[in-house]
Amino acid sequence: MAQLYFYYSTMNAGKSTDLLQSAYNYSERGLTPLLFTAQIDDRFKEGEISSRIGLHAKASVFNQATQLFDEVKTRNDNKKVDCVLIDEAQFLSKAQVKQLTDIVDSLHIPVLAYGIRTDFLGETFSGSAALLAWADKLIELKTICHCGKKANFVIRTDENGLAATVGEQVEVGGNERYEPLCRAHFKQLVWQ
Repeated sequence: MAQLYFYYSTMNAGKSTDLLQSAYNYSERGLTPLLFTAQIDDRFKEGEISSRIGLHAKASVFNQATQLFDEVKTRNDNKKVDCVLIDEAQFLSKAQVKQLTDIVDSLHIPVLAYGIRTDFLGETFSGSAALLAWADKLIELKTICHCGKKANFVIRTDENGLAATVGEQVEVGGNERYEPLCRAHFKQLVWQ
């Protein structure tokens, strides 16, 4: 039975690595995974999912206008799709998450979505909020703060290396701009 899975965490927890491992497992068994990544994430090559440990794979890109259900249905009509894997799922719209539920419920294809739960101010991304509400399975991938506690928040640093407390919700970056922290350290820097 197909289900919608949401693998969530802060940055640096291995979300892309886990997604790429799942895609490899499907391919190794002669099954067809369909990979998507956010067009807005321009840190690597467009249409490529890359992990910090060096793994990578080609992927279709999505943006706010992408009709995921239609795209998956068309591909599945041409060649059976056995699983849909989505990287950077926090950038999905609420409507696109509804389409993921339709992929699961109408096309009977499992969907594994990987994303960040909250932004640099501790606010939920709209795609993540919808996935937290509607996914069949929620799986937290864990990473640690510099103090060794579980990190469940992330800060964005400004040009001076200080924690940013204002700005647009979406600003793509990696380790040079973002740091995972436990709640106590996050509160000291952002909610002071």
